[in-house]
Amino acid sequence: MRIEGRGLVDRSAPVGFRFDGKDYTGFQGDTLASALLASGVRVFGRSFKYHRPRGVMTAGSEEPNALVTVGRGAGQVPNVRATLQEIHAGLEARGQNCWPSLGFDVMEVNDLFSNYLSAGFYYKTFMWPRKFWEAVYEPAIRRAAGLGALSRQSNDEHYEKAFAFCDLLVVGSGPAGLMAAREAARGGAEVILAEEDHRMGGRLLAETHEVGGQSGAGWAAATVAELASMPNVRLMPRTSVIGAYDNGTYGALERVGLHVATPAAALPRECFWRIVAKRAVLASGAHERQIAFSNNDRPGVMTAGAVRAYLNRWGVAAGQNVTILTNNDDGYRTARDLIAAGLHVAGVIDARDDAPAAGDLPVRTGVRVIDTGGRMSLREVVVADRDGKVSRIVTDCLAVSGGWNPALHLTCHMNGRPAWREDIAAFVPKPGMVPGLTAAGAANGTFSTRACLAEGAAAAAEALESLGRGAAPADLPEAEDGAVRIRAYWEVPGGKHRAWLDFANDVTTKDVRLAAQENFASVEHMKRYTTQGMAPDQGKNSNVAALAVLADATGRGIPETGTTTFRPPYVPVSIAAMGAGGQGKGFAPQRFTTSHKAASERGAPMIEAGLWYRPSYFPRPGEATWRDACDREVLMVRDRVGICDVSTLGKIDIQGPDAGRFLDLVYTNTFSTLKPGRVRYGLMLREDGLVLDDGTTACWGENHYLMTTTTAAAGLVMRHLEFVHQAHCPDWDLRMISVTEAWAQFAVAGPLARELLNSVLETPIDGEDFPFLSCGTVRIMGIEARLFRISFSGELGYEIAVPARYGEALYRDLVARAENLGGGAYGMEALNVLRIEKGFITHAEIHGRTTAFDIGLQGMVSAKKDCVGKAASQREGLGGPEREQLVGLRPIPMSRQIGAGAHLFNEGAEPVSANDQGYVTSVCYSPTMKTYLALAFLKDGRARHGQRVRLVDHLRGTDVVCEVMNPIFFDPEGGRARA
Repeated sequence: MRIEGRGLVDRSAPVGFRFDGKDYTGFQGDTLASALLASGVRVFGRSFKYHRPRGVMTAGSEEPNALVTVGRGAGQVPNVRATLQEIHAGLEARGQNCWPSLGFDVMEVNDLFSNYLSAGFYYKTFMWPRKFWEAVYEPAIRRAAGLGALSRQSNDEHYEKAFAFCDLLVVGSGPAGLMAAREAARGGAEVILAEEDHRMGGRLLAETHEVGGQSGAGWAAATVAELASMPNVRLMPRTSVIGAYDNGTYGALERVGLHVATPAAALPRECFWRIVAKRAVLASGAHERQIAFSNNDRPGVMTAGAVRAYLNRWGVAAGQNVTILTNNDDGYRTARDLIAAGLHVAGVIDARDDAPAAGDLPVRTGVRVIDTGGRMSLREVVVADRDGKVSRIVTDCLAVSGGWNPALHLTCHMNGRPAWREDIAAFVPKPGMVPGLTAAGAANGTFSTRACLAEGAAAAAEALESLGRGAAPADLPEAEDGAVRIRAYWEVPGGKHRAWLDFANDVTTKDVRLAAQENFASVEHMKRYTTQGMAPDQGKNSNVAALAVLADATGRGIPETGTTTFRPPYVPVSIAAMGAGGQGKGFAPQRFTTSHKAASERGAPMIEAGLWYRPSYFPRPGEATWRDACDREVLMVRDRVGICDVSTLGKIDIQGPDAGRFLDLVYTNTFSTLKPGRVRYGLMLREDGLVLDDGTTACWGENHYLMTTTTAAAGLVMRHLEFVHQAHCPDWDLRMISVTEAWAQFAVAGPLARELLNSVLETPIDGEDFPFLSCGTVRIMGIEARLFRISFSGELGYEIAVPARYGEALYRDLVARAENLGGGAYGMEALNVLRIEKGFITHAEIHGRTTAFDIGLQGMVSAKKDCVGKAASQREGLGGPEREQLVGLRPIPMSRQIGAGAHLFNEGAEPVSANDQGYVTSVCYSPTMKTYLALAFLKDGRARHGQRVRLVDHLRGTDVVCEVMNPIFFDPEGGRARA
């Protein structure tokens, strides 16, 4: 089926590949569709519902039929468009939705029962008996759903994500796109030109028009070469722009390694781009649509533009004896190109009564296509004249041109609605639907080559002007400038068989009319009832025709009927590309502190705290268990001095004139009165009134605050702050940024903490000049650092922060100095014991269902101001004696061992859920008090200090009587921290 002298493929570079277990040969530049058509393959897959044989229909990303599975094993990819997949050595593809083969599919029996499988049949059929739904019906429907299938194996292939910024993004490289990119680049703008095809040129590659005295493909190649030579232009072939988002952001999917025979290990298969553009030009072209008539889904029924594209670009004849059905002048281009290539045109069937003069073309008017013949490939077209006389045209390809729909999808991604143009029988974008985006060329409903060039140049000039750059008058090349004449013709009436609209989802005109008959007359309701436009092609070919059929069925016009909602992505995007980097450690990355190496050298085992790895304890010779090391570290902090890396705490820098009032809004207590150089503890609620997080915030200067969060909630709090700012006070003048990784921060705790710090500070401090809850800038060995006097151990304590690059050196120095004073490093186990002894809470206590009242901090909810969650926290049931309240527990006798997770019961009560009085959240052995201690939530707990409760852990077999106590076991007056 190759035509000598035609096409742009490299005939000197043959490429072998496999399809459905058979070997084929194409040429470099072929797609899988063009290579298989050239080899005489007609059936590419089976349809979704009825398993009818389907062949290639188009030549681009709008293809609804030729969906294949590429590859084997874990890396196999289903639903790949054969029209976009480039062939390469080693390529292996196969048809989908069939068993055992494309030629013989057992499920083709569904087609015999088509009368019972109309739209919505499952809503009506699978209702009774009711108990069958979950056991029989739903599993069967789910197994039948979908087309291709994933391998269900873990795929470790590489995907990537990337970011780009430009002055102008041009989407599409047809005449409008090339012209826009060229003129903008000549004007000095930073330009990105994105094209979903592997070769730039758009429809110019598929036509025989001349542009500027040379072939369209030649002019496109010269323009692309000029753009490639310019340093301010980035060319992005194989890149589909899939969505338009706020603030000039566009998503794009680049096929990077899908066309390479033996890709390098580091080469990603795909890359997901986030492109931020000051301006954009949509030059995405248009999609040719089908006309609905009986059995119009035979392999060999194609769009006329695709037949022309396979001939002129790939040198492939879609058939040897071609018939053309058209309602516009464009169909005649296909006829002339076929005849010029030496192919036979059996006839041109024009739906218009005023068909143009066509020379010696065999034009037939006043007839309609009422059926087709052939199962695995088209054999004939059945037509009837006005008098009902039936005749047959022997043909192996029917090229259909029902008009063109502008590919305006991106302009609608911010909920804009297009306008109907009667002269071209299509929807077109309205200006301003997406801020900064201008449609040009066929995407704007302009179909002549010269008009496309002019609109592209005008769009570039507009963009340059908005960017403050001058634009020289464009040099428009001479090109074809024919007018568009079309008669709206959506469906051939009177057919006896099903007429297809959505080929991928097997939706027919009958289905749409049935939806209207059953009162699903809204276009969105019809879509969901029939699944029209919900296949991988998203109705690019079929939506407008389906709207027209619905309009006819409901007695409305097409503009009144309206369109469905266009949503991103414009083409399917693999989850692996969208979530690139989210595999393995990319999904749960290992985060190491600056002291990680130093801690590992000391033999510290690491535990995960969120995504961070922190030392559990620091074993020393002679210590047999972790408890030995933990107990030593606790007593070391209580008696001497200890060093702990607390860099993992969230750090959020908040600045701006409204920063103070913003903190008042997100915290329960007041921060706008906090003076520079001071620190305050704060409590934060969710919108439902439950506790979100706690931490300290330091006032670093006027309108400048540094918030500290818990390690576990660092990301959660940052997200919460951003939401509050955007949703509740977007006009407040402040900015915030996470600086967690920018600073290495270390706790220095114990009676000798000040002595140790003064040994490294250039200017020593004392308790009066730097009291409890102070902060300030200090210098260490010529390095500016931040010092906070706060304590999570209950001891005299400080936290000192330096830029992260100095973290390891400072940690090693502090630990060495501490060891000289009889102290040293302590880990998470000791940190947990120290905080339990002091009754300090962590996310073990503020776990998402506790209130400020529950943890005994209801006094921190200011009565003088509002805050997020305050009103909700005052709801009935979120306070009072029936609530489980934070208490301390000590076993009786003190030697008994207890564990977290146990439940509490009154003495003498049976330990069952009906008698549950509370639960234990945190437990430790306290070497300071020589007993186990626990923090727990107990009903009316604060009124039960001194009473006894029964602690029962059915899992561990523990049953211990405990004394209820104040949760602050050690130094309840806090004198040690304030020393």
